[in-house]
Amino acid sequence: MVLVRQEIGDVLRDFRLQKGRTLRQVASKASVALGYLSEVERGQKEASSEILASVAEALETPISTIMREVGDRLAVIEGIDPIPDTVPDAFVAELDADLVTR
Repeated sequence: MVLVRQEIGDVLRDFRLQKGRTLRQVASKASVALGYLSEVERGQKEASSEILASVAEALETPISTIMREVGDRLAVIEGIDPIPDTVPDAFVAELDADLVTR
């Protein structure tokens, strides 16, 4: 069974480490208890949308970027190809051809 809270925690931890920040620094800036944020990162607690927004702001990362990464990771776990960041060339060519014929 896939636990969304586990993936959210993993993504938050990965972004925090990429930014070179400690758990204490992010918790303080987000006004979240250190222990609670630790539990969220370990997938032991569900984070509310308010908490996620505060942590995202503390990480100077858009919440949409965090949630996109969570979605991509869940897709991989489920065996689904992640949604591409760009429109496939074949789709653009087909769309252009349809517009020309109109």
